[in-house]
Amino acid sequence: MSISTSRLLAFLSIITLTLAQSQDTGGDVPLYTKKFTWPNLPQQADTGNGPRGTQQGYNRCNSTTQNQNSMCQTSFLNSINEFCLWGAPQPNTVVGDVEGEMVAYCTTKKFGTRLIQGGALQGVQLIRTPGYIEVIGFIDQTALNLQANDTGGEEDPHGADQRGNPLGGLMYSDAFNTPGGPAYTQVIEWSYFIGSGIFCYKACDPAGPNAAQLCQHVYDRIGCRYNAPANYPAINGTFQSCKGDNQLPAGIYVDGPTTKTFVQPPESLGPIATIPYTPVIPATSECTTYTSAALYTDLPAPPINTATLAVPTGTSKPSDTNNGNSMPAATGTSGRNAASSDASSLELHGVFMALSAVVAIGFGISLV
Repeated sequence: MSISTSRLLAFLSIITLTLAQSQDTGGDVPLYTKKFTWPNLPQQADTGNGPRGTQQGYNRCNSTTQNQNSMCQTSFLNSINEFCLWGAPQPNTVVGDVEGEMVAYCTTKKFGTRLIQGGALQGVQLIRTPGYIEVIGFIDQTALNLQANDTGGEEDPHGADQRGNPLGGLMYSDAFNTPGGPAYTQVIEWSYFIGSGIFCYKACDPAGPNAAQLCQHVYDRIGCRYNAPANYPAINGTFQSCKGDNQLPAGIYVDGPTTKTFVQPPESLGPIATIPYTPVIPATSECTTYTSAALYTDLPAPPINTATLAVPTGTSKPSDTNNGNSMPAATGTSGRNAASSDASSLELHGVFMALSAVVAIGFGISLV
């Protein structure tokens, strides 16, 4: 007998939901040990209720959750034109007050999140190394609902109670090699810093041997300069995608013939007066330069301050813009293009086809 597409999709939805629900989402299970294969994400990765309360957002995000009030807590880092940053749910916030409640703000509509406001990104460098992919840059952080003068803080999948910051926050990337080509892989070790208009977001290859060391989470008081060393002054005002070498793990430095480890003092001892080393900036190569207008075509225009508008004295010709959603043409030396935006849909199609056969066999149904 034949079966309608709608009935088949209903069966598959039940199976997908069952797979997601079968995974342990309890608050007593460390977040970094929870594994959710894309797209079988639970509604919430943390269903616990501990001293820090409950997960405030959700992880199953799609076109129905894509708006500027989205509470999506699933983040992505794929390429220079496809990445997310963590920001506050409500305006005029400081990181320290909402580190467990942060939500995703992204550069594209495809992830079901809030969007970063157009023009907020003032310089971005995307670096792919053997051990991680990293995006660093400058931003008007009020576009992430953070106070302009907030010196910020750090997010990672650990936290003192191992529930992560934000609670239940998940991260995926299609930047790592997988059989059959690009596919969304859950990133187990990652770190994110935001403050004083600077951000750095690093996703370490989950198959790499040094993921935990390259994405350290214990140096939360010394910021991007030590956790993601780069030539920050040169990044401001530019948009580049590069290859690069791995950095030395944060806190590790060479003093003459000796390799040493800096131990971050606890906050109870007051501000950190001195750090005994200057971080080494890893080498980069094969950099490709873009314009922000070509990269971020999905982002909403910044609000217009009508009080400063002048009466026009003539006509002007509008400038040309790139309204496509594909990777824009580069303005410098070509490098590795971003992974196809169709990767997730192709993977999902494959999952549906495989599960269809299972459902059909179980119910004695012919799919022709």
